[in-house]
Amino acid sequence: MYVTGHLDSIFPYEYRKEILRYIYCHQNEDGGWGLHVEGHSIMFCTVLNYICMRILGEGPNGGKEDACARARKWIHDHGGVTHVSSWGKIWLSVLGIFDWCASNPMPPEFWMLPSFLLKHPAKMLCYCRLVYMPMSYLYGKRFVGPITPLILMLREELLTQPYEKVNWKKTRHLCAKEDLYYPHPLIQDLIWDSLYIFVEPLLTHWPFNKLLREKALQTVMKHIHYEDENSRYITIGCVEKVLCILACWVEDPNGDAFKKHLARLPDYLWVSEDGMTLHSFGSQTWDASLIIQALLATNLIEDVGPILTKAHEFIKKSQVRDNPSGDFKSMYRHISKGSWTFSDKDHGWQVSDCTAESLKCCLLLSMLPPEIVGEKMEPEMLYDSVNILLSLQASTLLSFHSFVCFF
Repeated sequence: MYVTGHLDSIFPYEYRKEILRYIYCHQNEDGGWGLHVEGHSIMFCTVLNYICMRILGEGPNGGKEDACARARKWIHDHGGVTHVSSWGKIWLSVLGIFDWCASNPMPPEFWMLPSFLLKHPAKMLCYCRLVYMPMSYLYGKRFVGPITPLILMLREELLTQPYEKVNWKKTRHLCAKEDLYYPHPLIQDLIWDSLYIFVEPLLTHWPFNKLLREKALQTVMKHIHYEDENSRYITIGCVEKVLCILACWVEDPNGDAFKKHLARLPDYLWVSEDGMTLHSFGSQTWDASLIIQALLATNLIEDVGPILTKAHEFIKKSQVRDNPSGDFKSMYRHISKGSWTFSDKDHGWQVSDCTAESLKCCLLLSMLPPEIVGEKMEPEMLYDSVNILLSLQASTLLSFHSFVCFF
């Protein structure tokens, strides 16, 4: 929102106050932040929280209990901001604190490769696919937000040497040990270096920048718009949401896609005892299906009848009634008609666990008097649920994928 110029309209003063309170509540004693509220401090989260505090109005030495100064000290004591992990490098490049040369290549041409290849987006986990989709667009455009006085100050505060003297090429493989969960295999670095040294210079200069790069960017945006429309602009999760918002704004700051994205931002905002944060896309369906089964197991059906009626209605209304639009297979999507998502109907991404549990609830409730739990679900809708569950069945083991199954 800072880059697009909508910070004040989306996050009024009270919102910003609560976001800062959440940040302060979860700062570790050493001055950093972890990947989750109980995690050890890592460079990625510490850098992003520091920048967030500064964007929200705190001074270089401001914040509760010197939060900014302590965070900046942690960053410098652990190698400096150039040791931030890859996602951090991307966001800092977008902001203009880094040069894009600090990021390993994410060529948007990847999305134009034939689908039979082993390493193709169609074969990636949906979360991974929908993160790198807008990232590759921003990388391909080499988009940089407005270089404001605050960005210039952040360069001075976070970099250990002047921006102009940083060897950005050498920072590509830098990563703080706190952030490095698994060392890069040699082959991974060789592929990145080959793309960086040989491929990107070709793709960014004439004639390939016209023949391939522009077409690739259009292809990526086609996929982004498709995913946005089929999730009613919720997208698949909070990480993907903010990247897709930015990609749509970069494409057209006054476009309908960006405006529709803004309208769904409140779906992600969450206020609790420790302040305001951006949660995931919700777990309403998952939670409701398990609660229903727990209530049914109590043998207190008549006592909790009104609750079961409302829960039953919610489950029925939350079922996805259509497949993704158009030629969904070419957009790397699977059938979704008859499924349930992790959150609600708008989300649109089918989940095997949620579908199975919600189907079980509908079957259990159908055996109870409708005057207590409401009208049972139509048989055709139950058949659709069975159909999608069978379609998600593993063909070799004759078992269903565990936890969640997205396509």
